[in-house]
This record gives sequence, structure tokens and C-alpha cells, in this order.
Amino acid sequence: MTIFCSHCHRPLQAEMSCLPRRDTQVPSASKPFRSTKSASKARRDQINVELQALRSLLPVSAREKERLSYLHTMALVCLRLRGAQMFPPDSAAATEPILGAELLSLLPGFLLVLSATGKLVYISENVAQILGLSVVELLAQGDTVFDILDGRSQEEARKKLLLAQDQPGREVTFVSEMRTSKAFRLQHGGNRAVAVCGHFRALRWPPSPSTTAFLALCTPVARLPADGDAISQDDLFQSTHLLDMTFADVTESVTYHLGYHREELIGQSWYSLLHPEDAELAAAQHRAVALCPAGAGAGASTAVLRVLRRDRSWAWLRVSARRDGGGHAIICSSRCLR
Repeated sequence: MTIFCSHCHRPLQAEMSCLPRRDTQVPSASKPFRSTKSASKARRDQINVELQALRSLLPVSAREKERLSYLHTMALVCLRLRGAQMFPPDSAAATEPILGAELLSLLPGFLLVLSATGKLVYISENVAQILGLSVVELLAQGDTVFDILDGRSQEEARKKLLLAQDQPGREVTFVSEMRTSKAFRLQHGGNRAVAVCGHFRALRWPPSPSTTAFLALCTPVARLPADGDAISQDDLFQSTHLLDMTFADVTESVTYHLGYHREELIGQSWYSLLHPEDAELAAAQHRAVALCPAGAGAGASTAVLRVLRRDRSWAWLRVSARRDGGGHAIICSSRCLR
């Protein structure tokens, strides 16, 4: 059966000749379509206009706006959007912690607000006094709290945030090294150790991940010493433990750091002094050292833990543990972090 063209009533094979001709190039592997320079420039100009409009809306000074790069602009915009979503201005929960410079100067640290996934929602301006980085410079590191932590601290921070999220209202504390400016590292020899103390709070009811925030105060502590650092004996005390971490001996300097007399601790379990939140971390350190072959010496392990003082307050200790030469005991060197 012959099919005829609807335009000229000729057989179908002649249909192509009766259609209007178009001088359109067909893209091929050798000649793909390419945008023209003028089209690319128009797109860039449009992006620049949008970025300038976003930059003009940011609540920062005109001088700061002039210094903002595209990356910094987008980082600040995202931070403000997350804050507006969590603290809507027209809601009863509009309690975003925007504080004046005078009030912030009275705090021992800076304020930090995180989303349920660890995204940065708010950082108080006095962070520059502690880390040497402004809010804008800190955001250049990334948009989550894990991006501003030293790599070794990230896993412990994740565990603590999960613990706090599972039990809203429960206060958790962890010590992490936070990234600092180059000038700060040159002056102080490294990043800064910060104690993060906070809890998750539902801002609206019913609670959901998008309306739950982690509110924390970040307080600087003494710099965590590197393993090779020379440390004065006045800054630490040493203890000897049986393989189950019962105190077998401890130096007299423990009285200065924790308030106990040597005789009070001998025979007690190390775990009886630990903060409940740090028991799991201490147990992991204990296992790592106890399972190390006797005499290996390389089984040393370090952890930052809270230990109960005699006056019932908590002391932050950086504890380095290792097996002794005979493998029958565990030696701990503990330095107080203030």
C-alpha cells in the first residue's frame, strides 16, 4: 500500500522534498553545539547580579560586604537561611541568640547552634577572639561543625551529638580541637582545644529534625599537647593500674590535681572516677592497651576524659595509657586541661 504525502499528495518517499528546507546544523561528535561567548557572558552577568542582590541583604557592614567573595557570600546566605528556617521571625520560637558585643564579651566562650545533622545554624561573633577566624572565614572551612573540627576529633563529636539527639535535653560535653587562623597557629603552636557543652532542644511542637537545634557554649581549654611535647612533671600525675584498671599506685601530685590522697585511690577502680558519658571512650582506650602484646610498648593510647575530683567537680584530663615492660600493669600519665 502506498502512503501519500498530506502536503503534495505524492508518494511518501518524495515527502522530504516538499517540506520547507532548514539550514540547521545537526550536532555530531565532531561538531557539538557550543554556547557563544556572548551567551556565557550574559549568564555570568546574571549570576553576578543575583549574588550582588543577595550580598546586599546580608546583615553585615558595607566594608565587610565589599570583602566577601562569591564563596563567602553563598556560605553566609545558607547560614542565614538555615537560621530563618529554624527561628522564623513570626513564630513564638523566634529566639535566635543574636547578642550585643558587650554581652558576648562577658561569656567565657562563643555560642554555637547546630541543626540535627550538624549543619551550622548560628555562630556568635566573638568566635574571632577565640579561634582567630571571623564567622565568614570559619564558614569557608565548610557548612557543618565537623568541617571546623580537627580530623581526629570528628568521630568523637559525632558520637556525642547522636547521644544528645537520642535523649533531648540531656547535656553532653566533648573536647575537640577546632581549626584556627594561620597567625593563631604560629603564635600558639597549633589549633585550639575547645570544650563544647550543649544539648538538643525542640523549638516547636511537635518536634522534628527540622525544628530541633543543638545549643552549645564552646569554651577554650589548655592546648592539647602533642605526644612528643616536653611536659613539666608539675603539670601531670602518673598512676599504675592492674589490668582491670584498679589503682595499684599513684604519684603524690594527684592531690594537687584531683584533691585525693594517694592512699584513698589505691584499690579503687579507675572507672569509679569517670564521668558516665566518657566511660565508653575510656573502655575503648582500656581495651586497646590491654589487648596489646606484653612488652610491645607501641600499644600507647590517648584520650580526653572527665574525672571526678574530691570536691565533686569534674576535671578534664588528657590521659596517655600504655602497658609496662612486663605486661602485668597499665601505666597512665594524666595531664589536667584548664
